[in-house]
Amino acid sequence: MNKRKIYWLIALLGFATVSCNKMLEEDLVSTVNDDFYNTASGFNSAINGSYLAMRSFYSTERGMTLTVFGTDTYSNGSDGDFKWVNQYTSQLDGRYAHLRELWNSVYQSINTCNVVISRADNIPGLDSAVKRNGVAQARFCRAHYHFLLMQMFGAVPLRLTENKDIVTEAYRDSAVNIYNAVIEDLLYAEANLPEVLNTADFGRASKPAAEHLLARVYLTRGYSNLKQPTDFDNAAKYAQMVISNYGFSLLPDVGQVWAQGKENNAETVWAVQYTNDALYNTADNNACRFFLMQYDILKGMKRDLPNGTPWKRFRPTKFLLDTLYQERVHDSRYEKFFTSVWRVNAPTGNLKMGDTSVWMPGYNVTDEEIKSKPYLLVPPRNYTQVLYPSLNKFADALRPDNQASGVRPFIAFRLAEDYLNAAEAFVMKGEPANALPLINTLRMRAARQGATPEETEAHRQAMKVTQAQMTLDFMLDERAREMVGEQTRWFDLKRTGTLLDRVKKHNPEAANNIRPKHLLRPIPQDQIDRVSNPADFPQNPEY
Repeated sequence: MNKRKIYWLIALLGFATVSCNKMLEEDLVSTVNDDFYNTASGFNSAINGSYLAMRSFYSTERGMTLTVFGTDTYSNGSDGDFKWVNQYTSQLDGRYAHLRELWNSVYQSINTCNVVISRADNIPGLDSAVKRNGVAQARFCRAHYHFLLMQMFGAVPLRLTENKDIVTEAYRDSAVNIYNAVIEDLLYAEANLPEVLNTADFGRASKPAAEHLLARVYLTRGYSNLKQPTDFDNAAKYAQMVISNYGFSLLPDVGQVWAQGKENNAETVWAVQYTNDALYNTADNNACRFFLMQYDILKGMKRDLPNGTPWKRFRPTKFLLDTLYQERVHDSRYEKFFTSVWRVNAPTGNLKMGDTSVWMPGYNVTDEEIKSKPYLLVPPRNYTQVLYPSLNKFADALRPDNQASGVRPFIAFRLAEDYLNAAEAFVMKGEPANALPLINTLRMRAARQGATPEETEAHRQAMKVTQAQMTLDFMLDERAREMVGEQTRWFDLKRTGTLLDRVKKHNPEAANNIRPKHLLRPIPQDQIDRVSNPADFPQNPEY
């Protein structure tokens, strides 16, 4: 391993530090030399810089496009330059800019993590507890990055030592070695990170965040040809530890999980930080735009901050809206997660301020009823690539204006996923009885509130499912209902070996093009071009 090198396009660590989130209280360093990172201040700056690539992936167009598109739950709207990612056309190749940007950003941050890890023992006067905590944060980030890359690309370079030089040799390490390194990093992080963070440290890694990621890693390996006999056991164990040990709880109202300004709630295990301070924010934080239909061209409507900037990138599939959310009489998640009514904000004719401008009832109505309404009534048969119910989880009304990027944190790990991870692991272990209470707890939380306690309880009981329903297909359906849009879907389908089948069945724009090769993303071409011997760094098959 120590002979394996890779050519990095490494940004100066000082620049990475400047870009880190202010909430992590980094020192601002405009010009530094290598010796700075041998000091306590430089160590702290490098720790904060270790998180930088999280904001190249989470809540960004590149991260969303690579994880939401091309699945059974989301297809493309009318807008955007990357519809072919959803459609799996020949344009999805090694020249795709989002892959290049993510690859380079992640490896730059991996090197920053390695600075922390390799130099910690040689920094004079560094408190041992501070050192262990800093190294644990860096190892959490390094594990996260390597796992992310492996899920997308398969065998990738495993970087566990600091690289100070530009070199031109590169090799793709085996998935076995990558899994082993990721798990080793996360076990160290789990042992050395705090169980609870204070408010000022919101966004840093913690012990439960490391366990949450361990559950994901073991669950993923459990489906692979590298699976170990205890992988599903470990996935269930670590997910249940997060559920039981740290005081997290499912919010009573599922619609409040993503409430702006309340991201640091009892259900949030770990969030990626953004801020309304322009110096520390990033223009890439645009999740608030991608899921919105084009309301601002409709009668009585104009673009405003509460309704958002409608980039109409991601359009929900018929399968998501009409099949997965068909229990709307009892299940509140469609109502809480999607906007289906728009109110007049630009009065015109007989439409007054606050009147209904657009209503998407979610069920079919007659043409006569449509014509009878003073507003636009849109049943499912009339949805288009610009007109559809809009996911509102990431709505951001606190941006300074409609041209500005988002300012809110992105909840990357939340407790509901731990329920889902543990339940799926039990199903795969052949223990559906253990999965059932986890799924029913999650579903009953999502039950609609009635006019009386008795009516509410009736909805809760109707949401309960049976042990016979504890199958992998049901697990995937329930994940879609709960985690829609949260940058997990492509990974869920790939992990479980269902990507090809579900896309062919439920995503018409992608169905004819998706192939087995699409279980991996193409290696960025500029990475292959940078190595001195491309034969040592082959492209993924058929790209």
